[in-house]
Amino acid sequence: MRDGFVKVAVGTPDIGVADCRRNAEEVFTLMRKAEQQGVKVLALPELCLTGYTCGDLFGQTTLLRGAEEGLATVLEATRGLEVLTAVGLPVRCGLDNKLYNCAAVIQRGVILGLVPKISLPSYGEFYESRWFTSGQGVDCTVTLCGQQVRMSSHSLFHCRELPELVIGVELCEDLWTADPPSAHLARLGATMILNLSASNEVVGKASYRRQLVAGQSARLLCGYLYANAGEGESTTDVVFSGHNLIAENGVLLAENRFATGLTISEVDVGRLAFERQRLTTFQREEAQHPVVRREFSLTMGKTKLTRYVSPNPFVPEDADDRKSRCNEILCIAALGLKKRLAHTRARTAVVGLSGGLDSTLAILITALAMKMLDRPASDIIAVTMPCFGTTDRTRDNAMELAQRLGATLKRIDIGEAVKVHFKDIGQSMEDHSVTFENGQARERTQVLMDIANQTGGMVIGTGDLSELALGWATYNGDHMSMYAVNAGIPKTLVRHLVSFISDDKGQEDPRLSHVLEDILDTPVSPELLPAIEGKISQKTEDLVGPYELHDFFLYYAIRWGFSPAKVFRLAEYALGDRYSRDVILKWLNNFYRRFFTQQFKRSCLPDGPKVGSVTLSPRGDWRMPSDAVAALWMAELEELK
Repeated sequence: MRDGFVKVAVGTPDIGVADCRRNAEEVFTLMRKAEQQGVKVLALPELCLTGYTCGDLFGQTTLLRGAEEGLATVLEATRGLEVLTAVGLPVRCGLDNKLYNCAAVIQRGVILGLVPKISLPSYGEFYESRWFTSGQGVDCTVTLCGQQVRMSSHSLFHCRELPELVIGVELCEDLWTADPPSAHLARLGATMILNLSASNEVVGKASYRRQLVAGQSARLLCGYLYANAGEGESTTDVVFSGHNLIAENGVLLAENRFATGLTISEVDVGRLAFERQRLTTFQREEAQHPVVRREFSLTMGKTKLTRYVSPNPFVPEDADDRKSRCNEILCIAALGLKKRLAHTRARTAVVGLSGGLDSTLAILITALAMKMLDRPASDIIAVTMPCFGTTDRTRDNAMELAQRLGATLKRIDIGEAVKVHFKDIGQSMEDHSVTFENGQARERTQVLMDIANQTGGMVIGTGDLSELALGWATYNGDHMSMYAVNAGIPKTLVRHLVSFISDDKGQEDPRLSHVLEDILDTPVSPELLPAIEGKISQKTEDLVGPYELHDFFLYYAIRWGFSPAKVFRLAEYALGDRYSRDVILKWLNNFYRRFFTQQFKRSCLPDGPKVGSVTLSPRGDWRMPSDAVAALWMAELEELK
């Protein structure tokens, strides 16, 4: 359970209707299997000790006694098990002689609490109110299996060792109502909701159920475990498929249907706690009824992960989703630039075009903005500025791209101007230090700014989100612009956006598609050091590390606030087949070191559109002092060695 990961399961036992002894055996067998697989929290279906479809047999004392005996059997058989389990059964309360459809929350042979169902359907094939009483407002103590147990619909179960793990329970129809109990339980602190259900199958219902469960986990910022009755139920009128679901904050982690047995995944309650902390709109509520709080204990340890963790969290893996996302991002960025161009009445948009990925995306977005404004592409001034490290390949690609888009192309060789500047400041041409590199970058920015002044235009920034995170930009060089269209787009996504446009324009303009493909195939480089035999000598990823890793670090460290150790653990899990432990740790150290030392560059960024959930704008999502010390983060990384 370290790092907040809790292994959870939902299960469908192969029951027999009204066969409580067999059902008890099925239940404790599933519990034992769950324990063997490291599961800490298990949800089983509604009324699974009797079967949901018993009908008028629920009025029989023999069945109710059989259910209690079945639970006693389960308790005895699992006395040594740690897995906290919610199991469904009918319970009669001696105070009012009413029957309640309950979830019994059990662990180590002890009944921690009973949660009664509130919303009882009486329509179609469901007639629960014929046999059961709503648990709304019920708060009483019952004797069950020789134990005194509190029955309350306002019950919460707290883990002593992992305070972020707080469990609430609701039953089937409770979720489908306009005001589900889970909404109140979450606002009272529950981070994980268990739903014991018996939802039948009809055409189309599974899709709605899936959306309902995932949506509720998103609204409540919780883990949601939905355990459904299966094929052991009576098929007199309806069929049950055992459609089991595990969701976390809107994401479906695991699903099973038309089968019995366990469905297992891990819920990250640490992530949920962070998101609740971050979102000030998620407010705790004052309880309208007394809340019954019970504590339970779990052994802390490292949870073995089975849930899927994307190695490229900014890039959808499904081709259709990726296409839709790319189109949406391009529209958002272009709309932002359209507004700025219209507001400033800029006559031109000036883009420094290097033949690399970032400047390519910037001019593509600018072209789209001009189209939205119903202005000609010739209002874009594409400036290519060859210097000491520029190769023929990147220079030619930049020029071809500008021509294919219809932009106004300017070629300005800056080599002589840089040499004069170096002479003025006493910088040797043989000294390829940071001054040698940054002098070129600042000269390029000066040229762009002056051309913008000449033409009544504005300079469009090309730097991306990944470069901003690492501070991989020359201060007052490529760091500066008048509107930075790529500022919210990470490098891994930049590549997919350019590829998307290449594919989209392939038939319309094969030559444009060809040049975009060659740009995609070119190594990422600032081209500030002299080329070797006409080829790029300076590869960015050799210097700062693979952007695939850095974008992964950026997503989990900034979007979710994970500790360096947790980021490292997830990186090993998701990317360990591509990078060794030492390589991941090396570049993670570099990421944190650079992220802290380079904040001063991010503190004075130009405006730029936010397109995703991560942004480093000092005016919006990321407000960090430039003098923050990285010692705590670096010390944690040192321990990992």
